[in-house]
Amino acid sequence: MTWINFLHFYQPANVDDYKIKEALEQSYFRLLRAIEEHPEIKFTANISGCLLLRLELIQTDFIARFKKVVHRGQVELVGSAAYHALLPLVSEDEARRQIKENEEILQKFFGTTLKLRGFFLPEMAYSPNVARVIKDFGYEWLILDEISGTGKLNQVDIHKIYTDKNSGLKIIFRSREFSNCYLPDNLNGFFKKTDTIITATDAELYGLRHEDPTGELEKVLKDKTWSTELISDYISRAPGGGDLKLVPSNWESTEKELKHHEPYALWSGRHNKIQRRLWKLANLASAIVEKYKADDNYIWARWHLVRGLASCAFWWASSRDFSHNFGPHAWNPDEIERGVNELIRAIRSLHQSTPRRSKMAAEELYIKIKHLIWKKHWGRV
Repeated sequence: MTWINFLHFYQPANVDDYKIKEALEQSYFRLLRAIEEHPEIKFTANISGCLLLRLELIQTDFIARFKKVVHRGQVELVGSAAYHALLPLVSEDEARRQIKENEEILQKFFGTTLKLRGFFLPEMAYSPNVARVIKDFGYEWLILDEISGTGKLNQVDIHKIYTDKNSGLKIIFRSREFSNCYLPDNLNGFFKKTDTIITATDAELYGLRHEDPTGELEKVLKDKTWSTELISDYISRAPGGGDLKLVPSNWESTEKELKHHEPYALWSGRHNKIQRRLWKLANLASAIVEKYKADDNYIWARWHLVRGLASCAFWWASSRDFSHNFGPHAWNPDEIERGVNELIRAIRSLHQSTPRRSKMAAEELYIKIKHLIWKKHWGRV
């Protein structure tokens, strides 16, 4: 019996320090200690570049200890986007920049010899275009939610490794059923259904988002009746499932959304006025910053832009209930404003180049978004 577990470590680049410390104390150090104390345990993980840069300022001990378990082969790291942009919804140039920067950050902290074979798409948001970009970088596999296989749940054999017809990348699918629960509470029961469990979750699930006062994680890790395996190792031995034409989707996609051709509805809902205008401002900011690369403040404009393009503000504007997945109700006007403020600051930073009419168009859109946010929040829509 084998548990293939993928962990996603991420905190936004502009989040308050106390949020990162909270994640460290309740989840990150707990997972690290569990791995250190059980040298036979192996997990695959994405630790976002922007989080590493923040940890460098807040908690270097975690990075040093994490580096040791990576180097001794207990943790396999994968590539991703440095600032957690939803890659199918940003330009190809932006996607390439963030993938490359993420690689550079990982090499800074874990060494230039670090080999990245797999790739984690933020929110597991797949598109054919993005998959081809990832293949261009030399990656070998993606981990996706099972719904990406056919657009429906329970339709692919998650024990098999498929090949994306579009890009040639190997695909491993996580089980949504097993991932959308606190697995340590259910592991033995699930092993009665199957001998291989494949899960992928946020690392914050283990403590921050789900309290575990009886230490079920630590208990199951002591159980010697089952083992763990790195994803790349599993891919090398698992049976092939053949070629598959994947469906644009994400790890929270519903069958209804995909049927109505809304693969990224959670961040770009067709009828979500706030999200539509957020993307309008994001695209405007991206175009302006790209156009004025020669501006003296270009670096600061990029600094704000990548933080504004992170998936978070769009997610908080979705107003979805994530109690099914140990999450909150995704509505927080302050967090939406945090992203909006970064986007407008990206444009404001280019004070030497940007025409006044472009700045005023952005300011008017910015004001409109803030009005919509608070109008919704105070219940007048």
